[in-house]
Amino acid sequence: MTDLSLPRLPGALPDKRQVAASFSRAAASYDSVAALQRAVGAHLLAQLPADLQPRCWIDLGSGTGHFSRHLQQRYPQGLGVAVDIAEGMLLHARELGGAHYHVAGDAERLPLRDGSAGLIFSSLAVQWCADLAAVLREAQRVLQPGGVLAFASLCVGTLFELRESWQAVDGLVHVNRFRPLADYQRLCADSGLQVLGLEARPHVLHYPDVRSLTHELKALGAHNLNPGRPAGLTGRARMQGLLQAYERFRQPQGLPATYQVVYAVLHKPQHQGD
Repeated sequence: MTDLSLPRLPGALPDKRQVAASFSRAAASYDSVAALQRAVGAHLLAQLPADLQPRCWIDLGSGTGHFSRHLQQRYPQGLGVAVDIAEGMLLHARELGGAHYHVAGDAERLPLRDGSAGLIFSSLAVQWCADLAAVLREAQRVLQPGGVLAFASLCVGTLFELRESWQAVDGLVHVNRFRPLADYQRLCADSGLQVLGLEARPHVLHYPDVRSLTHELKALGAHNLNPGRPAGLTGRARMQGLLQAYERFRQPQGLPATYQVVYAVLHKPQHQGD
């Protein structure tokens, strides 16, 4: 089992052991509420180079294996490896097929050989990694020359409606923190990989009420895991304050929840220095 005890950034991203446990608990409920995850992963799949034919592909942060199964259909001759820090997700995914191997591992320290993969696909996983530079170094190490890293992640501005509503109530940390887009741009540019594409696109979901949103986040395993989050149950008065504060964002379609999604496609040159 990969060691997940790397120190987290102070006041920033959550302990990955907590992330792994939270997503493991959510394995059975995840697919029923994963509309955003499906849309984001489908868009990322569409960004892959048309001529790419990897002999081995990796689904990094594979979750329930939904996109492992898509990758298997797209690259039927390739060997598929699903990697996730949440063993509960891997156990769930193994029953559904797709990847040939299911490996418990950390994106910052991949338990994979150098130059072993032609594609690393990662949809909505690396936002949980405190050291994105390490993720990119590991991807460069594991990719074969000519290989591709394609990832989707989240940046600052995600769930800003929920964050601002909580700020109006108590000022505590109730919403997961995410990197600025500029950090993704800088780290990808400095990675040694060629950036074929990098952009941020908003995805907006709508809910009839706040409880529908918070229930979905919990079912996904993506509820608040940050250092500094309030302990214990949320009191009735604070919850009522949240409901009132969020109402100012209401649109005809319902209460919006905005996700700022970063899409990146990077290529490992055939020769070092290219």
